[in-house]
Parts: sequence; C-alpha cells; structure tokens
Amino acid sequence: MIRLFAALAIPDDIGRALQTRQAGLEGARWRPLEALHVTLRFMGDVRQDVARDLDAELLKIVGRPFDIALEGVGSFADGADIHAVWAGVGESPELRRLADACEAAARRAGLAPDRRRYRPHVTLAYLKRADPAEVAVWIQAHNLLRSPPIRVERFGLYSSTLGGEGSRYRLEAQYPL
Repeated sequence: MIRLFAALAIPDDIGRALQTRQAGLEGARWRPLEALHVTLRFMGDVRQDVARDLDAELLKIVGRPFDIALEGVGSFADGADIHAVWAGVGESPELRRLADACEAAARRAGLAPDRRRYRPHVTLAYLKRADPAEVAVWIQAHNLLRSPPIRVERFGLYSSTLGGEGSRYRLEAQYPL
C-alpha cells in the first residue's frame, strides 16, 4: 500500500513568504517549506496496481496553465477541536476543474468518491489542543494575506509517509497542463 495525493507545489518564494507567518501559536507543528502544497485530491492508502492505474488516468488530464493566488487564512474546526491553520486559495474555476478531473481520474482507477467538500488551501500548521483565543488572534493578524499570482503549469502525484515529525512527501509523478 502507498499513501497518495494529487497536489500543486507551492513555489519556494511564496513558501518562504508563508513561513514568515509561521509563529505565534503555542505547540503548533509548522509545516516545512517542502511540505507546502495545495491538495487537489487525497487518495489515501492504495495498492500498487491501483496506483499504476491512477497514474495512467492522471496522465489523461488535459488542461491549460492558469494562475491561482493565496488569499486569507483560517482554521479547520472550532473551539477545542481546532486542528490546523491554513492559507486559503482564491476562487479559481480552472483550479476547480483540475480538482474535479483528479476526482474523476481517482474514480476511474477504482477509488471511492471523496465525500468532503473541496476547499483549496495550504496547510501551514497542525495543532493539538490549541487555545481558540490564540488561534483567533493569529487569524486576525494574518487574515489580509494575499500572494502574487502563482502560475500552475503542472500538478503532481505525491506519496506521504507518516513519521514522528509529521508526514514526509515525495513527488512520484508530474503531469503537465
């Protein structure tokens, strides 16, 4: 089994700008530069044969390069259940089409549909037992985040290995648009 997801890499210059915001939350596990990405479709643990089928389906995706921009910040869950803070991605029909195409490719490869609503974002930190007031202060301090345009010319299929310091990601394949 291999744990996979399709995603857009964040350019290093944008990632370094995001890292300047990675402070101010006690106990946060801030994501390193190489882990910053926009997930298109989380596949989960898949067998090697399904991974090969998935690769073949992702190769069929056709699209044109497009731009996205990061806008605002937020958190997942509320109150004592807050478990992550993120940078949002501005609305992009092209990004939605690409995410939908990745979803369709996953289904054609035999994976179950993803039941979660797609919310494009870049996870900046994972939190455990975060103070909701502290998270609110952090969000207010960073909510005007706006990045320059990010050109999307390809997307990748990544593997994820869970470790003590969080997940480590490896680019398994790239797909041009």
